[in-house]
Amino acid sequence: MKSNEKRRVAVVGGGIGGMASAALMAKDGFDVTVLERNDQAGGRARVWKKDGFTFDMGPSWYLMPEVFDRYFALFGEKREDWYSLKRLDPSYRLLYGPGDSRDVHSDPASVTALFESLEPGSGVKLQKYLANSGYKYDIAMKEFLYREYRSIFDFLNKRMIREGLKLKVLGNLDAEVSRLFKDRRTRQILEYAMVFLGTAPKDAPGLYSIMSHVDLSQGVYYPLGGLVAVADALRRLAESRGVRFQLSSEVEAIEVANGKARGVTARRLNADGYTLGERFAVEADIVIANADYAHVETQLLAPEYRSLKKRYWESRVVAPTLFVVYLGLSKTLPSLAHHNLYFQEDWNGHFDTIFKRPAWPQDPCFYLSCISKTDPDMAPPGCENVFLLVPVAAGLKDDDATREAYADMAIRHAEKVSGERIREHIVVKRIYSQRDFSRDYNAWKGTSLGISHTLGQSAVFRPSMRSKKVENLFYAGQYTHPGIGVPMVLIAAELAAGIAARS
Repeated sequence: MKSNEKRRVAVVGGGIGGMASAALMAKDGFDVTVLERNDQAGGRARVWKKDGFTFDMGPSWYLMPEVFDRYFALFGEKREDWYSLKRLDPSYRLLYGPGDSRDVHSDPASVTALFESLEPGSGVKLQKYLANSGYKYDIAMKEFLYREYRSIFDFLNKRMIREGLKLKVLGNLDAEVSRLFKDRRTRQILEYAMVFLGTAPKDAPGLYSIMSHVDLSQGVYYPLGGLVAVADALRRLAESRGVRFQLSSEVEAIEVANGKARGVTARRLNADGYTLGERFAVEADIVIANADYAHVETQLLAPEYRSLKKRYWESRVVAPTLFVVYLGLSKTLPSLAHHNLYFQEDWNGHFDTIFKRPAWPQDPCFYLSCISKTDPDMAPPGCENVFLLVPVAAGLKDDDATREAYADMAIRHAEKVSGERIREHIVVKRIYSQRDFSRDYNAWKGTSLGISHTLGQSAVFRPSMRSKKVENLFYAGQYTHPGIGVPMVLIAAELAAGIAARS
């Protein structure tokens, strides 16, 4: 292994994975520069402020706290010295209609009681299910998640074959859940997290029942200041180890010579964030791409250096994008909690409009966040900071008229389900959807998540962390193993940085 001293690393994209990789590389003695097209580091984990409201624009659920603690421990640091956490109680609220809601807590007695109230006799089944998902989770953390898979033989090793039978890796999550639970509401509690993994429950591998352990046993947390507090901490940690950030810098090409990356060519973005200014180059001995994987492969590399060509990306099952309406309200919403979820009775119909028959879903399932319930500083006194999120298919028509009409429908829908009056109290409003994800993050087809976690797109079947055509080009982020979600991206960053450092 070469001496790290003076070896230069260019990180393309200052999202969670980019910053986390950069900090680890700097810790190991590399000279690291991060280039980020937006004027804030953090990627999707950034903020928008208007009229006293601070909107956390990206991820909003803080799960798997031990992954974050482990990451900071790699630097000899304690996570609590960088940002503060609060455990939410309730973890979230389930909405079934005006005056009909159920709270989900993370203590076993409360969860069991909730299931019994929805489906008599399901409490004992739930305890067994959670014990099994906890076992799967422990094995996954110890054996599967913190590993690079370079071939099918890495995946199908003796341990994987032995434990895989117990984990039902090749099984189907919905079939496993439906065998034990009959009420659609209990099944939905155990399967809704698949949306955040970018897949329909009926297509999710059985391994992902581990999310029930994460949700119902570990609980849901909130970093004070929002998820952007995590991004800010990662940037400060990286800078404390010597990482340089160049914001408002759009990478136009990864320069390759004789099969090796030599650096990147970029352009400054002007104050409007979209028009291009001066061009500049950053030389590097290693390039880590945290930008959208498909964008890097189809746009930033010359054709002869592309490992995954456009036809590969066209054949992928793309995860949903998110239709988000940020709302600043002049009143509070007393019937809502911090996290609120609505699942329509026929939620398969909603998933079909994402994966089978792309269309704007009617009577959609939705997530409604009231961050100001936990963090009053995110809204003016007496006001509520809200964002309303509907998962939708990537690639839909997203012009002004379409999105305004859909936003109005979604708000009316949320009013009907929650029993709260919202429209007449809106003082701040912003719509954010697929065209914004494409513009701000170069997201493939406008997806907000990447590619789905189907069986054929998990573990070894996800895009590689190593370029097959460029010797010193590596990938971090949600497209690689282990996949979608901030904890998974932190794991990927640790893996990618370790691989790059040993190159």
